[in-house]
Amino acid sequence: MSRSPLYERVESVLAGDIADGSLPPETQLPSEDGLVARFKVSRTTVRKAIQNLVERGLVEVRRGKGTFVTQPKITQELTELTGFVEDMQALGRTPTARLLDKRVLAADEVVARHLALAPGTLVVRLRRVRLADGVAMSFDETYLPRELGEKIAENDLEAEPVFALLEMKYDTALLEAEYKLEASAADLVAAQALQVSAGSPIFLIERTSYTTGNRPVDYERLHYRGDLIRFVTRLARRPRAPTQSWHAEPSGALSTPSP
Repeated sequence: MSRSPLYERVESVLAGDIADGSLPPETQLPSEDGLVARFKVSRTTVRKAIQNLVERGLVEVRRGKGTFVTQPKITQELTELTGFVEDMQALGRTPTARLLDKRVLAADEVVARHLALAPGTLVVRLRRVRLADGVAMSFDETYLPRELGEKIAENDLEAEPVFALLEMKYDTALLEAEYKLEASAADLVAAQALQVSAGSPIFLIERTSYTTGNRPVDYERLHYRGDLIRFVTRLARRPRAPTQSWHAEPSGALSTPSP
């Protein structure tokens, strides 16, 4: 007979149901009374099991509605300059895109600064929703210098990635990029594009990509759904030459550093 606590057993069964698809994403869990009856345990046990599932990110409690199975998060590494299509294909997902609009407009101060242009210079803006396995993951705003951007805009942007077009069709090498990532809340435009409520948590990434001569050619604002993705990276510590040493005195006190 298992010696594990009852709440762990309830948690394990529900987690298994989620893992094998018996409880797919967005499914509402039975009520607290229903779980008490199913497992023949106390309310306290059920609540502890649900709390653990919430902490594991497997379910979420929606106030006034109930407890629902969450969409599994995608883990994306930030270790090199890649586009959405490359990222999703590497994870075994099927990437698609939906073009919302493309237009020429005057660059505001932020866009102009990232593209090394004078404010008011005309640029091309592309707005797309990026999907993985049919689920909207990111709302992307891409800004390109006008001449290059108008060439890009002539293509089927629901089928051809911008990075691939730049490199393969328009001979614009992408050598490096600057990333800025912050937690934010979806504004009305991003929320509508991602089909979430305004104010929902998102990761906002500003990415400026550079070609030869350190020339910026692509500035993007990427709004990723915070409930569907996590970003990870691995950092190396820079070697440091020793500058001073400390010696313990017999009494256990530290001496002054040696010259």
